[in-house]
Amino acid sequence: MAPTETLTPERILAATEEVLRRHGAAKATVVDVARALGVSHGSVYRHFRTKAELRGAVTRRWLERTTGVLAEVVAGDEAPPAKLRHWLAALFEAKQHKAGDDPELFATYTVLTTENSDVVDEHLDELLSQIAAIVQEGVERGEFEAPDVPVTARAVLEATAHFHDPVHAPEWSRPGSRAAFDAVVALVLRGVEAR
Repeated sequence: MAPTETLTPERILAATEEVLRRHGAAKATVVDVARALGVSHGSVYRHFRTKAELRGAVTRRWLERTTGVLAEVVAGDEAPPAKLRHWLAALFEAKQHKAGDDPELFATYTVLTTENSDVVDEHLDELLSQIAAIVQEGVERGEFEAPDVPVTARAVLEATAHFHDPVHAPEWSRPGSRAAFDAVVALVLRGVEAR
């Protein structure tokens, strides 16, 4: 880091991600992050009080990349059935890219998410909130039937877990995974469509 550059939480998180990519979750330290930034580890601790807090923040940042893309789908103008299909496809594609484009970093974040259950719970709550918004819109437009929107949102997320839960990542690149995804989404949509 050049002396004139200000040390910000965002710069620390970016450096932490690079350190995690190089060393993995088990070996990465705050000292490694500080070294990558050209500062003392005390400078990092002024922004993140503990290693656990830093790891939680970098995990949150990683998960928010997905929820940000999905929020754009929720805000879009598509009809609710098309929007729900689009949202589920965007979630699957985001997870596929994370797992396939940088498998080492994906494995590292899989470890970090198990350490940071509160961060994961926040992520899941955001996903559920986004699905609920789409389902509610569908109910209001008479296109979906869902007597209990939050329960329906959870059912949609759980029914499609095979395509976004990291435990299933090794299967996402197999032949036929897209066809299986399309079949599950079609089934989910039939389950919520108004009769």
